[in-house]
Amino acid sequence: MHLAYPAVLAALLFCVGVYGVLARRNAILVLMSVELMLNAVNLNLVAFDIWLRDSLHAGQALTLFTITIAAAEIGLGLAIVLLVYRNRGSSDIDRLTALADPGHPEAPGPAGGATRVPRPAADDEKTEATA
Repeated sequence: MHLAYPAVLAALLFCVGVYGVLARRNAILVLMSVELMLNAVNLNLVAFDIWLRDSLHAGQALTLFTITIAAAEIGLGLAIVLLVYRNRGSSDIDRLTALADPGHPEAPGPAGGATRVPRPAADDEKTEATA
C-alpha cells in the first residue's frame, strides 16, 4: 500500500475538521470537528509508523495517547456545553461571549469593559419566595 492513500484521506479529514471549526456555530458540532482533526492526526501517525516499519511502534503508541486525550477532551467539553446550555438556553458559540454571570459587576460588556447588567425579575421573585 502506498503512503499517499492514507495521507490524502487524513488531509481531507483534517480539512473537513477545520471547516467545521471555522464555519459552525453549534458547540457540539465544533467538538465533533475537533475529533475529526484528531482522527486525521491518528491516521497519519499509524500510516507513517507502518511505512517506516518502526520496531517500537511509536506511532501506534502515540495514537493511543491521542485517543485518550481526545476522550478526556470530549468528556470535559460536553460537560461544559451541557452546563452552558442549561444556564443560557443555547449552545450557539456566537452568543456566548463570556461565561461569567451577566449580572456580575465585572462581567465583560460589548465593548470589553465592565458594565452592570440588571438581573431579570424572575431571579428576584425566587429570592423573595425563599426568604
